[in-house]
Amino acid sequence: MNGHKARKRFGQNFLVDQGIINHIIRSLKLNDRDRIVEIGPGQGALTVDIINTCTSLSAIELDRDLIPILLAQFANNNKFTLYNEDALKFDYLRLGSSENPIRIIGNLPYNISTPLMFHLLEHREIIQDMHFMLQKEVVQRLAAQPGDKHYGRLGIMMQYYCKVDHLFDVGPGCFRPQPKVDSAIVRLTPWKELPYTANNKAHFEQLVNRAFQQRRKTLRNTLKEELAQIPEDKLAIDTSLRAEKLSINDFVTLSNQICHD
Repeated sequence: MNGHKARKRFGQNFLVDQGIINHIIRSLKLNDRDRIVEIGPGQGALTVDIINTCTSLSAIELDRDLIPILLAQFANNNKFTLYNEDALKFDYLRLGSSENPIRIIGNLPYNISTPLMFHLLEHREIIQDMHFMLQKEVVQRLAAQPGDKHYGRLGIMMQYYCKVDHLFDVGPGCFRPQPKVDSAIVRLTPWKELPYTANNKAHFEQLVNRAFQQRRKTLRNTLKEELAQIPEDKLAIDTSLRAEKLSINDFVTLSNQICHD
């Protein structure tokens, strides 16, 4: 070991199980044209296997103590570029374009996972796909379907923009230090064309958010103000349902019916 200790403020749990590392690498289906962006490479457990296959690897690492460890391993590889920056503030347009998209991978701490994924969606036109290690519960929420207990705003908004695949689970024993929860690998692939298009995306997001604020109540109660604009017999949905029963298309259709902007 190199003496570096995982830091709580960065939410660090380093992947050390070579079997899981190999499983992740197989899931990536890398080729020599890939432009990889690795968020939080840590001590380079994945980096060392990825860099030999791709055309370039840009690593974004916030922890300054890990920089010399990564440079010692990869500084002499001309495919490797290291950025000691915050992934939440990073401008990903520096690394790719619609003609040369990037593939993003990362073992994301819980406290930044959701805001980071939404930040990346702002650059989805330059992203081929994203593979993340997340808390298992977060992946279940991302992939949930109508009627599932994990179905809610996060899954709806992510599936609006991406195809979501829950690939496999990873136990706590695969990390040092061991986290207190199970993890999972998810693949997010931005849609080239959105399956459903909201007329006003801000309104659509607000509508979904309001619908799930009191998820045990019916839509007739949670969306009373919005639904008052349209006669009930003209509404595209059954307002006696709870939010968890509506599909993404149902929410988009309702939003478009209310908001014509």
